[in-house]
Amino acid sequence: MIEIPRLPLAAWIDNGLEVLTDHFATATKIVSDVMENGIDNAVDGLMWLPPGVTILLFALLAWRLAGVHTALLSLFGFALLWNLGLWEPTLQTLVLVLIATFVAVAIGTPLGVIAALSSTAYRVVFPVLDFMQTMPAFVYLIPAIPFFGLGPVAAVFSTVIFAMPPAIRLTTLGIRQVPADLVEAADAFGSTRWQKLTKVQLPLAVPTIMAGINQTIMLALSMVVIAAMIGAQGLGGEVWRAIQRNEAGMGFEAGIAVVVLAMVLDRITQGIARRKPGTAG
Repeated sequence: MIEIPRLPLAAWIDNGLEVLTDHFATATKIVSDVMENGIDNAVDGLMWLPPGVTILLFALLAWRLAGVHTALLSLFGFALLWNLGLWEPTLQTLVLVLIATFVAVAIGTPLGVIAALSSTAYRVVFPVLDFMQTMPAFVYLIPAIPFFGLGPVAAVFSTVIFAMPPAIRLTTLGIRQVPADLVEAADAFGSTRWQKLTKVQLPLAVPTIMAGINQTIMLALSMVVIAAMIGAQGLGGEVWRAIQRNEAGMGFEAGIAVVVLAMVLDRITQGIARRKPGTAG
């Protein structure tokens, strides 16, 4: 019987990570220190205000962006988390999610635009997205550790990679769904490619792009919770401690906090997508 030699895929990946770590460890250490200080300062800034004031500010922001129902959800939901003693973990999770979402959207949206305008880029990018979205979430935690060590920065890195695909996919979809007759009308008026993109395609694609941002936020929140396994703090850390101690009640409370935060962020992003210029929600 002929034996087929085993493909040393794991060894190739390990060697590749080792080479990258050796060459970029200094740079990633600097980035890690700067980001960790920024995350800590953001959380400390939010914690500096009395929780009641912060909750009212969140409710006011929710009202301005998404309407009165979201404001009430934010007010009572965050008040519940404060009452449960989960205020600081909630703020830690919120900061991690917002940073990861900002980075994912900042990278994903231009890639989505490129994939929408170039068939070659589309054929290259979308198989990669299929691979990224089918890879188990836990796998993304592994390469983050050699570059950034344990802690919130590694959590943000892995969360960005995990949460980016919807931003790319739905940006591409939104631009490609712009009616062809409108694009042809822009061409007929002599619009440049940039004018056509910024004046016609992107404005009409905004609802779909916002749906992608919404999905990115939801994936970022789920990944930040999982990233508690590599030292990320926040609500994921509370869930992880509850599992380790077999304390179902504490785990259930932390789970409720994750649900509340997810609902508030979801309603706010949906409200932003529905808003018309000049309205307050």
